[in-house]
Amino acid sequence: MKQIKIHDKEFRLYLPYEKIVSVVEQMADQMNRDLAGKNPLFVCVLNGAFMFATELFKRIELVETEITFVKMASYNGTQTTGSVKQLIGLNEEIAGRTVVVLEDIVDSGITIDNILAQLQAMNPREVKIATLLLKPDAVIKPVKLDYVGMEIPNDFIVGYGLDYERQGRNLIDIYSVVN
Repeated sequence: MKQIKIHDKEFRLYLPYEKIVSVVEQMADQMNRDLAGKNPLFVCVLNGAFMFATELFKRIELVETEITFVKMASYNGTQTTGSVKQLIGLNEEIAGRTVVVLEDIVDSGITIDNILAQLQAMNPREVKIATLLLKPDAVIKPVKLDYVGMEIPNDFIVGYGLDYERQGRNLIDIYSVVN
């Protein structure tokens, strides 16, 4: 599909699935090298990062590794609310462990900053942040990102786990709003 409509907004194709997979493969290759021998715990930030985490985790070749999930909410419609609600928290013991946070997109940086503060209080050995997408022009709270799939403009996007009013997460491609 070249163009779709969700609720009141039109979206055009921005990133096809094949391009997304290529980026995820590159990220996984780098992680396989960087994390060898570290028994990392991957933390997927729900809801948006579930497709990215699935695609990435299939390509992680480390035998000793785990994945878990946290659920955060910070968006209302197409805008960040500026605050983060934790809906599901981390239950694993992470003291002394390497933790890799998997995020679909970093735009304001507020959510990832909040998650990072929570994780640091649990005394991990190290925390690495991986995001499929980064909107550098939208960053309010700068955070150190260890793995960035690609930088994109500050346009509202949907698909591949990202939603607009809870719709569109199932799309395998990523679409950008038509202004």
